[in-house]
Amino acid sequence: MSGLLWSIALPAMLTNIATALFGLADMWAIGRLGDASAQGGVELGAKFMMGLLNVFNFLRTSTIALTAQSAGQRDTHAQAATLVRALVVSLGVGLVLVSAMPLAVPYGLDFLSAHGDLRSQAESYVALRYWSAPIWLCNCVLIGWLVGQRQLRAVLAIEVAANLLHITLDLVLVLGAGWNVAGVAAASLISEGVRLVLLASIVTRRPGARLAWTMARRKSTWQRRELARLFALNRDLFLRTLLLTGAMMLFARMGASSGPVTLAANGILFQLFMLSSLLLDGFENAAQVLCGEAFGANDEPRLRKIVHLALAWGLVAGLAVSLAYAIVGPALAQAFTASPAVQTEAQAYFGWVIALPLVGVASFVLDGVFVGAGWTRAMMGTMAFAMLLYAGLL
Repeated sequence: MSGLLWSIALPAMLTNIATALFGLADMWAIGRLGDASAQGGVELGAKFMMGLLNVFNFLRTSTIALTAQSAGQRDTHAQAATLVRALVVSLGVGLVLVSAMPLAVPYGLDFLSAHGDLRSQAESYVALRYWSAPIWLCNCVLIGWLVGQRQLRAVLAIEVAANLLHITLDLVLVLGAGWNVAGVAAASLISEGVRLVLLASIVTRRPGARLAWTMARRKSTWQRRELARLFALNRDLFLRTLLLTGAMMLFARMGASSGPVTLAANGILFQLFMLSSLLLDGFENAAQVLCGEAFGANDEPRLRKIVHLALAWGLVAGLAVSLAYAIVGPALAQAFTASPAVQTEAQAYFGWVIALPLVGVASFVLDGVFVGAGWTRAMMGTMAFAMLLYAGLL
């Protein structure tokens, strides 16, 4: 069973590392300019886009859960129906987001306390990056559907290719062509579009996808009971992610209120935290898929064994990441900016980045367990409690 767990967790880890390079490359490229306002503007713009999009990450997680459960039941038609429903929802949400752009951008930057040069830099970033929102939503569905079928290697190959393109574009557009903040945003938009093309080329070759058009025309696909199941999962995950994103937005707002140096330092530390969390998220992905299959097959002993193994290996990995950050992390943080003030600020708080992988790994693993089994109401409740505690500490 450990071998099966790692066969999913390891490709997921590598995929997530490739995903983390997205933000790290942006922060490094803009940091080479030595302009704290530009670096802070990218951080604020990225936080705005994260707040806007991450609340819809339920499209990925619910698609993984429903696809894995259907795989456990060996029901290819149900997998096709899940793909169709999720894509329709993602297209609907994308249309709403594009329509709301004239209001969403100014109000969002107001909430993040973006003023002066920081605001103009953030606006330059968001003006381009925002158009990737509908593409990002569709990519969430396609990735979730492939992960739910254990197609982690295909997803890994696509993420590596898209992020290599992204890094190349950062170098060419930011440092070569001198597009600065706009270059970072353009690199993100282009690489997201390429990711969609590559994902679609893989998905259309899968047996379930060949049934998608047939399932889209069946009335059973759109029955109230099936839609209610989808929206119940999505509602709970949406509210849970909304609370989580709200916590991150409050943190970004406080950083912006403290000035560009603190904001830029927070951005570096946050990217390194995201690197560790995305790495450990491999165990969440494995738990989602394997627990979903066990739940779909109504195999409780297998479900329990998967939970125990995922927690044990997750804690080992969390300890390894914390130790690695303790050894090389401070030097790594300095490499992401040419500003001495930002370097000093990042160094002062690096201990938190070292502690977080070990402290947070159990929550990552249990997220996967609860998503795979469809216990999303409990996830929403525990996140609400955590948010109340967080607000009290603030």
